[in-house]
Amino acid sequence: KVDYDVCSNYGNWLYSAGIGNDPRDNRKFNVIKQGLDYDGNGDYVRLWVPELQGIKGADIHSPWALSSAALSQAGVTLGKTYPWPVVTAPEWSRHISQRPGGSPHPRGRRGPAQAPAQHKDRGLDFYFSRKKDA
Repeated sequence: KVDYDVCSNYGNWLYSAGIGNDPRDNRKFNVIKQGLDYDGNGDYVRLWVPELQGIKGADIHSPWALSSAALSQAGVTLGKTYPWPVVTAPEWSRHISQRPGGSPHPRGRRGPAQAPAQHKDRGLDFYFSRKKDA
């Protein structure tokens, strides 16, 4: 299924990027929550990201949070066959353990052993801080 409306899509992408008009302060687009809400089983991601095809269910939305054993079983090596995340937003953590149907999923390691390097002036705090004059 292809859903494409030029004006609506461009406007939504700009809005999500924080460039559009928004009366609310500190707006964030939570990709993990959106993935779970609209692609709970991960079928859409599996279609377009073949490197993650071996990951079952909603785990596909946060492969970096899986245990080494689960990644190995799926044929995924973070940093080689699939990249580490550039940033991980704190807001994602409350959605990473959620599963459709409300049952939590036991996991191994919760994130990269070493956080990805970020530019000191443009790190996570810059993009997600309430201060816009940072």
